[in-house]
Amino acid sequence: MTPRPPLRVLVVDDERPALDELAYLLAAEPRVTEVVTSSSATDALRILQEGAIDAVFLDIQMPGLTGLELAQVLSRFRLPPPVVFVTAHEQHAVEAFDLRAVDYVLKPVGADRLAEAVRRVVSAVSGPAESEPARDDAQVAVERGGVTRFINRCDITHVEAQGDYARLHTATESHLLRSPLTTLEEEWAAAGFVRIHRSLLVSLPHVAEVRMDGGRCAVVVGSPGVELGVSRRHTRELRELLLASRTVGP
Repeated sequence: MTPRPPLRVLVVDDERPALDELAYLLAAEPRVTEVVTSSSATDALRILQEGAIDAVFLDIQMPGLTGLELAQVLSRFRLPPPVVFVTAHEQHAVEAFDLRAVDYVLKPVGADRLAEAVRRVVSAVSGPAESEPARDDAQVAVERGGVTRFINRCDITHVEAQGDYARLHTATESHLLRSPLTTLEEEWAAAGFVRIHRSLLVSLPHVAEVRMDGGRCAVVVGSPGVELGVSRRHTRELRELLLASRTVGP
């Protein structure tokens, strides 16, 4: 296996205590070889143009050019560095997702959470692992009119609770399964099914859009798209899972 490269990272934050704290935590990371700091997005651009930076840890709310605006500029680079947003404001996660951020970390930052962000950066810098996860080829037995059919679990976009049963939805049809939603949530978690509401599970690979309207979150799955509401208690977790499941594009 090819060894993971050490990282030279840039930390951008206009608040000196936050900048120093994040730089200190990153310097303690064994996968980070050098930490460069900047107190403004404009200065960060100068640093990026002068030398090789493997990843950028970026605040959002800054005077002048904001972190989101800087990330938009970086996305136009021929080889854009992976971006990790580090912010006290969770409402910008959807915009970060649209910009293909590697991670979205909320302040105050803990060492364990930062280690996970660095892991995602290493994965983005190094490319996909040599052995990709196996495709989900599990099949689910469903009954209709006395006939048992087998459907591919990877075709299921979302699951809806119906009492002690669960309704499995694909892009073209639905099936009733004699199993409670809580059981499927536990058994199918490794296949990318997560709870977004007390009565809904969604398959992360099938999420095509995340929509925010007046502080309320919804996801669109399947084709043609079906919009599903996300409860407030599950919104933050869903955003983080979606960001973790997406890779940085060219």
